[in-house]
Amino acid sequence: MTELFIGLMSGTSLDGVDGVLADFSTTPLTVRAHASAPLEPALKAELLALNQPGNNELHRAALAANALMRVYADVVNQLLTASAMAPEHIQAIGAHGQTVRHQPQRHDATGYTLQLANPALLAELSGIDVVADFRSRDVAAGGQGAPLVPAFHQAAFGTPGQAMAVLNMGGMANLTVLGPEPTDEVLGFDCGPGNAMMDAWCQRHRGHAFDVGGAWAAGGQVLPDLLQAMLAAPFFALPPPKSTGRDLFSPDWLDQQLRGFANAAPVDVQATLTELTASTCASSVKDYGFDSQQLVVCGGGAFNAHLMARLQTLLPGVAIQPSDAHGLPAQQVEAAAFAWLARKTVRREALQLQSITGTRGARVLGAIYPA
Repeated sequence: MTELFIGLMSGTSLDGVDGVLADFSTTPLTVRAHASAPLEPALKAELLALNQPGNNELHRAALAANALMRVYADVVNQLLTASAMAPEHIQAIGAHGQTVRHQPQRHDATGYTLQLANPALLAELSGIDVVADFRSRDVAAGGQGAPLVPAFHQAAFGTPGQAMAVLNMGGMANLTVLGPEPTDEVLGFDCGPGNAMMDAWCQRHRGHAFDVGGAWAAGGQVLPDLLQAMLAAPFFALPPPKSTGRDLFSPDWLDQQLRGFANAAPVDVQATLTELTASTCASSVKDYGFDSQQLVVCGGGAFNAHLMARLQTLLPGVAIQPSDAHGLPAQQVEAAAFAWLARKTVRREALQLQSITGTRGARVLGAIYPA
């Protein structure tokens, strides 16, 4: 009997929506289809703007969520067409939504995390049950609500007898550390910015959504004083569990760091931003990786050849490979994770997240919206 679930992910990089149709009747899981869709410039700009306080936010956020669900539905249709499946063949969709605020354990000791979505609309558009709002339950239980992918990393990449780390480099970067035994605790936390700052600077100065292969950054020189100024951000000194997002690492934050560097060449700033991501990720592996000799990289950062080269230079004793070498392409990992989380929710299987995000125990994370 097949166990077919769709996972949909739009991350803080705002580069589009990725989706997979995953079959969990096999071990390891089989990705039957993968699809993606870009975000229209107006929707991308609105989602980015909603990361900061502004006028008429509730109205704008509701309409942006509706528009995003239509992109999600388009990806679902692509997946069904590619796999020759009908909606009734799919048990559920795991839909992450778009994070626009992430402030756990702040303000009132609980805080909140907000992913824009309209799961009921997606269920109507697709004719498939939808599982959504994955992070709020963890925050309510005292956790960070992020990252949630380490539990899936353990299921997908854990290798008995071998300690390893998994680095997911989306808009933000997060690290998972897996012990050699299935019973070992899983450690997971955000390292800091992944692609978000590099992408924003490239868009500002080159008019491109991202620095293809890191080629622009590779032609610049790292500015040591600027790098040290950015590394002084208090977040980097915090111990795990910790999480972050565009609430902190935003274009406004970058502009604050650049005060006093008005004469810096844009290409050198790009090189420095790349080094910021590489160095904070490498430091996280060194400090918390439990001597892992292998680092699996997924997310958009895996396609940045210059960034990958810098990681290898900073971690000379670690074998660094994209997740493709471990059976799951880098661009599919996060979407597959939310298909996996949807399956866990439908089956009411608890997740042990205490060592990952700081919760007090096992929790089922998602809310189900029937079609």
